[in-house]
Amino acid sequence: MEEKTHKISVLVRNVFGTLTRISALFSSRGFNIDSLSVATSQNDETSKMTIVTHGDEATIEQIEKQLSKLVDVIKVTALNGTNFAAREILMVKVSTDASTRSEIMQICDIFDACIVSIHESSLIVKSSGKPEKNDAFLKLIRPYGVIEIARSGAIAMIRSDEPTQSF
Repeated sequence: MEEKTHKISVLVRNVFGTLTRISALFSSRGFNIDSLSVATSQNDETSKMTIVTHGDEATIEQIEKQLSKLVDVIKVTALNGTNFAAREILMVKVSTDASTRSEIMQICDIFDACIVSIHESSLIVKSSGKPEKNDAFLKLIRPYGVIEIARSGAIAMIRSDEPTQSF
């Protein structure tokens, strides 16, 4: 079976130890978390996690079932096909000087990225969007000399008029 990247939305009770139990579930079963984003939901009682992992369909199905069994998990939603919108934030510190600064700024304009800090020999640039967009941005910016990269991991929502959480 073919391994693919999968995004899973998990609504959890916002209590101490929930994140530890979820990460322990992954590690104890030999699953990898490619990225994990967590934030409180519309109220302080719940948090929404967006987990990006990879595996074949059987592995992902097992992950979803195991997550659903955890006591603080309220709802597990597979984000697949086109039923969701996902975005991430990328920040990259890139080397620059007077001769390359305008070229880097043009690349930023093309990708709708913004410069958040300017230093004598570097820029910090923020790009947000689909991971594929950020990958393409990085590919063009790398030849200038990437000093540091920070990526948020994906956050996602179901494409629907209904909220994904109700608690």
